[in-house]
Amino acid sequence: MRIGVAGVGRIGTMHATNLATLDDVHEVLLFDPVPGRAARASALLPGTRSVDDLDALLTLSDGVLLATPTTTHPALLRAALAAGVPALCEKPIASDLGEMAALVADVEASGVEVLVGFQRRFDPAVSELHRRVRAGEVGDVYLVRALGNDARPPDPSYLPRSGGIFRDLLIHDLDAVPWLVGEPVVEVYASGSVLVDQAFAVADDVDNAVVLLTFAGGAHAVLAGGRHDPVGYDHRIEVLGSRDSLTAGLDPRTPLTSLEPDGPKAAADAYPGFVERFHRAYLNEVAVFTQVVAGTAANPSPVRESLVSLRLAEACERSRRSGAPVRPEREAVA
Repeated sequence: MRIGVAGVGRIGTMHATNLATLDDVHEVLLFDPVPGRAARASALLPGTRSVDDLDALLTLSDGVLLATPTTTHPALLRAALAAGVPALCEKPIASDLGEMAALVADVEASGVEVLVGFQRRFDPAVSELHRRVRAGEVGDVYLVRALGNDARPPDPSYLPRSGGIFRDLLIHDLDAVPWLVGEPVVEVYASGSVLVDQAFAVADDVDNAVVLLTFAGGAHAVLAGGRHDPVGYDHRIEVLGSRDSLTAGLDPRTPLTSLEPDGPKAAADAYPGFVERFHRAYLNEVAVFTQVVAGTAANPSPVRESLVSLRLAEACERSRRSGAPVRPEREAVA
């Protein structure tokens, strides 16, 4: 099959590279609105070729991956829907809740498959954690703990358009944790501080945050995120239940040192960033996308479920600013 990639920045180029390794993909088509950019990228990526415009990309592709800026996602997705071309869209599919809800309705009315690129869902260890929790192997879930720390803070110029720490960094865990638990979140409490760089305060944001989620069945989740870990990029999820306690993200490259005599030490090759930490997840993400395009796999990250994380992110921001718990709008989780 042919898969198109719209947007050949860092993430789009990574996706194109991964797609070109798949046996079922015989050609990857590249498009970018910046003149000449797709051609330059194609010259460096075997198995790819560039096209001149979006119409050509949609006409020639069996499926399309959207890795353009968030503000362009609604228009590009609607173009894919009109062409009947399945899409994998980087998160978020829209920048605000009202626009996203309208887009979700359009996607569902079209019957065209659209996957949202929440890569945690495609990580083999997180996927196995999901399977075991849903199969009852963990028993009743008591507590979920999720930690996500960047190794290096983003450039200050990015901060005013990032959407804030809850929409930008913690949005992945606000998607993954309810997906793991399988229950609605009934209360959110969030707190944040500026500890890394005053540029975050200038952008009306924080660089370290903690979130407490309360689920309908009484279980809790504690999410923590930060913009600077001097040892490396760190993301882990732990689930503690009545039958077992499991974790994803603890391996020899985890940037953490135990002070126990026989405990693990932070490796010299600790993960430098999310691309390296979730390399297997990104490979699996595009492989699953091609299976959805071929009709041999179910969509593991449908657009309606992406409303959950955005609603929770907005509730987190309201809670951080008010200093009080917030009851978010309810959205069912699969």
